[in-house]
Amino acid sequence: MCRPYTLPLHQPWHSAHGQFSERKGFLLELSTDCGRRGYGDAAPLPELGSETLDQSARWLARQLPTLTGVAPAQALALLDPPGNCPSARCALETALLDLLAQQANLPLRRLLNPIATDCLAVNANLGALDGEAQDKLRGTPGFRVYKFKVGVAPVTDELALLQRLAGRLPSGVTLRLDANRAWSRTLAKAFLAGIRGLPVESLEEPLARPTPTSLGALQRAATCALALDESLGTLDLGQVLEYPAVRRLVLKPMLHGGLLRCLDLARRARQAGLEALIEIADLERTSGDPEKAAELLGFALAQSLLSPPKGSRAEALIKEVRAVLSASSVKSAVERGKGWSLTDVVERVNDFGIGQG
Repeated sequence: MCRPYTLPLHQPWHSAHGQFSERKGFLLELSTDCGRRGYGDAAPLPELGSETLDQSARWLARQLPTLTGVAPAQALALLDPPGNCPSARCALETALLDLLAQQANLPLRRLLNPIATDCLAVNANLGALDGEAQDKLRGTPGFRVYKFKVGVAPVTDELALLQRLAGRLPSGVTLRLDANRAWSRTLAKAFLAGIRGLPVESLEEPLARPTPTSLGALQRAATCALALDESLGTLDLGQVLEYPAVRRLVLKPMLHGGLLRCLDLARRARQAGLEALIEIADLERTSGDPEKAAELLGFALAQSLLSPPKGSRAEALIKEVRAVLSASSVKSAVERGKGWSLTDVVERVNDFGIGQG
């Protein structure tokens, strides 16, 4: 079942891409003969690099009839790559993973990573940096990192706002900024110079036309981490990972086709010495499920899969699980005749014991 929805926002959302006051998408529900229901949510944002709402609807209309009578593990293993509809694919993958986690009687984060953490730090996303920034902070207490959209007003105006805001931040609180590809290289350099000495921990997507060379030059001059997000859809990802120009990647499941693809990208980023953050696509929280998916992936990533205790059962399990729970290997493993499904993974998880070292 695929139900369209339109959800109004409490207030318009502003970024360098423009403004909107509602979110539209599709709530996906898959059911099994035994009564389980798995949910996914396709809420495309084409300005960030996903498909349009109509493209998402057509992709789901083609895919859903092919799932009738197919077990969730088999459907997941044979799921088409994202192509031009990553948001729709993310919804379908999430629903299938939801069913598999229920089947295994596991939280989904433990299906993704058997030693996933139970506690996750998140930032507060407060929208555009404007004259109400201080009020937004006061209305959202308890966070250590606050995120604002920049690149909406002139650089000089935003720098003045940041100077005033920084002087009123509680001790230990930092700012995460996102320009959404708003600036030329000249404006980006001016902004970075202006935030020098301020408690800014990162700046996402500073350049309207990013290249590895221009990004690298900015990062070398910056005092905070620069991050790539929507540009990952246009840059050569292999080059980004082999020759990192920035310090951080921001991974949105709906822009990369699902949780498994993001998990694989995060591992590769860490191996390349890059930070990897999982983020919902701005206001996907309005429809719920993508936020849940991103949180689950964050839980799975927060406990590093790269360095489990040597000789531990977790280390042995992870070697097996990695072969299946990567976006590039699930389908190829089946095609090679290895015979693994996610049900097999779950059985191995249960054999080893969840969370044991």
